[in-house]
Amino acid sequence: MALSTMSSCFSRNGDSTTPWAAISMPDNPFHEEILPAIRSEPSQVQLEAMCHCAQPLTATGYQLFYQVQGDMCLKIIENGKQKDVVIREGEMFLLPARIPHSPQRYENTVGLVVERERLKTEIDGLRYYVGESTNVLFEKWFHCEDLGTQLIPIIQEFFNSRQYKTGKPNPDELLKETPFPLNSSSVMEPFSFSSWLNDHRSEIKQKKSLSMFGDNFETEVIAYGPGTTEKSKKNSDIWIWQLEGTSTVAMDGKTLTLSAGDSLLVRAQSTYYWKRAEECIALCIAQDPKRKQPYT
Repeated sequence: MALSTMSSCFSRNGDSTTPWAAISMPDNPFHEEILPAIRSEPSQVQLEAMCHCAQPLTATGYQLFYQVQGDMCLKIIENGKQKDVVIREGEMFLLPARIPHSPQRYENTVGLVVERERLKTEIDGLRYYVGESTNVLFEKWFHCEDLGTQLIPIIQEFFNSRQYKTGKPNPDELLKETPFPLNSSSVMEPFSFSSWLNDHRSEIKQKKSLSMFGDNFETEVIAYGPGTTEKSKKNSDIWIWQLEGTSTVAMDGKTLTLSAGDSLLVRAQSTYYWKRAEECIALCIAQDPKRKQPYT
């Protein structure tokens, strides 16, 4: 079995030089266009569909999963054992950093995965394991810039390797110590996003905003109700997903109205003003590497 610390995905974004990029999604919470698989762009929002990744990846940052259509299976290693995390349609799941994982996607399924651009100092790893064990058969560690171009030669190298042909690792090619300690914590259970939203609807409206996962994670997922965010600037990209009602975002002398199903990518260090109407419910997602927790 192969697990990894990253996921095979593709992104739907504007040009990296533009401060924002809007996507209209009228009949579905996601755009109907499906882009080619295994594509990674330098931004935080990445869409996945029908990605079959048998290689376990290990990433240094958190990954937020939301299953739009159909179910998926996220194979992980938890506390030294292989485990299947089934994320069903409509469910959300936050994967902690440094947990080997392999997303298994099937035909006619669509899912959203949010993860950030890697820092220059960060390393990701791709590993193959011996059978159903956690014994490493083959591994490669690298700085991830473009997953689509970087994964393919590593996979080809594995299939041409002696390890693949014999099923036995070469101790001389395995690291005695990984570039970072793997995470041994237990993961959360996937949960219904719509149920969470309904359970907290009145609280969101009263408080104007509510963090879904608290303040202890690198990934911030905040549900916003009616109100106004005065001129604001973030260190990282943010992704706004309009769930209900409308809101307007003003930036660089332009104003954009978001309706239910629309989303907007606001680039890092962009000053914006966000006004949310009375019936507004919107999700705002950010992954600031400065919130990254020290390794334990």
